[in-house]
Amino acid sequence: MQKVIGVTELQRSFRKVFDEVTQESTPYILIRGSRPEAALISYTDFEQFQALRQQAIRQKFGQLLDRMEATNADLSDEEIASEVAAARSEVG
Repeated sequence: MQKVIGVTELQRSFRKVFDEVTQESTPYILIRGSRPEAALISYTDFEQFQALRQQAIRQKFGQLLDRMEATNADLSDEEIASEVAAARSEVG
């Protein structure tokens, strides 16, 4: 279960909080004033978060490619080459 801690309290009890995060995988939400501003999580949890984030990016990219393929399914190779040439002339 996550815990919430103020930045000032974190400074006073950093070692205890750090040990809970690293040894027990207890996540902490860091607040300043009354607003959450950051999270302190174990490195293992961070790696899992990064992997999920990359997976979501790859999934969105795959969906985009699928939409482009469906949109362009009726175009001939010549029409695609013409569109690419037109886009290049606009850019460069």
